[in-house]
Amino acid sequence: MRLLLAIAFLAGPVHAWDFTPVPVCTIAHDTADIALRLTYDPARPEPYAIALTRPSAPWPETETFGLRFDGPAPLTIATARHRLSPDARTLTVSDTGFGNVLDGLSLNRTATAVAGQTALPFDLSGAGLAVEAFRACGMEPSA
Repeated sequence: MRLLLAIAFLAGPVHAWDFTPVPVCTIAHDTADIALRLTYDPARPEPYAIALTRPSAPWPETETFGLRFDGPAPLTIATARHRLSPDARTLTVSDTGFGNVLDGLSLNRTATAVAGQTALPFDLSGAGLAVEAFRACGMEPSA
C-alpha cells in the first residue's frame, strides 16, 4: 500500500505540498515566510519531527511553541519540547507520535505557527494527499 500511495501521489500534478518516501518519509511545504519539513524516521527514538525554518528572521526564544489549525476541525497544540538551530532560523519538535499534527494538517484550511509574539500563518490547501501518503509510509503491509 505504501508503494501504491507513493506512486499515485508522484504521478499526479505538482502540488505545493510534496511527499517523498526516501531516504525518510518527508512532507515538504515552502512559502515565502516559512519552510516546513515533517519527517518520519523509524531509526530515531522519537521518529516524528517537524522543522519550521524562517528564511528572513530567526525564531524568538520562548518557553512554548504552538500550532493553531483553523477550519472544519480546529485544534491548537503546544509544547515546551521545541529546540532552535544554532542560528535560530529553524525550530524543531520531535515526538513518538504526530497524530494531532497530521489531523490538523489534513482536516483544516490554515495553520499558524506561534512562538511568543511571532505568528506565521500558512495555507493547508493540498496538504491532504501528502498527509495520506505520509501516514501510510510507516505502516506495515497487511497480511
